Amino acid sequence: MFISIELTLFQQLWLFGLLILWAVLLFGGFLLGPTRENRRISRPARLGSSVALTVVGWSLFWITLTANKEHAPYALLMALGITFGLLGDLFFADTLLRSRSKSVMAGMAAFAVGHLFYIAGMLWLKWHWQLETTTLLWAALLISWLMGVVGWYGVVRRGQKQATVLQWVALPYALLLATTVGLAAGIALQVGGFWLLAAGALLFFVSDLILAGSLFNDLQLPLLHDVVWLTYGPGQMLIIFSVAAVLHG
Repeated sequence: MFISIELTLFQQLWLFGLLILWAVLLFGGFLLGPTRENRRISRPARLGSSVALTVVGWSLFWITLTANKEHAPYALLMALGITFGLLGDLFFADTLLRSRSKSVMAGMAAFAVGHLFYIAGMLWLKWHWQLETTTLLWAALLISWLMGVVGWYGVVRRGQKQATVLQWVALPYALLLATTVGLAAGIALQVGGFWLLAAGALLFFVSDLILAGSLFNDLQLPLLHDVVWLTYGPGQMLIIFSVAAVLHG
């Protein structure tokens, strides 16, 4: 299943440097940034951290393509997934559209496409490795779907007299993110090296629940937007570095 390749010194330094850059922008931005608008991490630091992870994704694809083409489809799908994640970040940061409601809708659409690529990557691995569709996999998916419905109701629908179109759209979106969590957990139950991928998908899901609570139900938390990014960023990092797990066993 897993393969083992030796990275060149340049490749090791390149990936390590990108990881350090991501951490400095995200965690350094939180520790050193001034508090404003319920956040400490600045917009350039947030978006810069997403750009760094996107470069990691395409770098891992290139490394996989040149070192062992067998797993290049997985690396490509994950790189595409995180690229759409970056696009979603740009929409949510109000850098591409002037309308806030349109930015939220476009951001959700971009993240949804990104998760479709993540799911496609995991399904490709499942097919390529000839993993069985076990009872544990179905159980993980059913639990995650239940978590998605309960989470959606708790942070989006609860307390609202009449749901808006955007609130109803949030339901299939929540189920899609939950599918990523369940599928990753189901694969991890068969291939232990994928627990970090499952943890990353879960962190992404949690960050979106917190953000949804803020958008739809006036959730109030100290430095709420930083809490979103300090769960979302590590989640994306764990997801994209699952490619490295495939390469190194």
